[in-house]
Amino acid sequence: MRTDTLVRNEGMEALAQNLGLVDAERFIMLIQKEPFDYTKWQEHLFENMSVEELSKKAAEYRRNNM
Repeated sequence: MRTDTLVRNEGMEALAQNLGLVDAERFIMLIQKEPFDYTKWQEHLFENMSVEELSKKAAEYRRNNM
């Protein structure tokens, strides 16, 4: 299992690579201002995806990250 620090660092790196440093910081500030319920977000994350589609994406993710 990856540590919280590693996840946080990789997340910031991904944001910076995709948004640039300024917009990555802006994004962090925006989500800190709004109440965010991770559990509620997670409940709806895959609701429009079939089990087969989810399984395929999980297998693909595992192949690419092992």
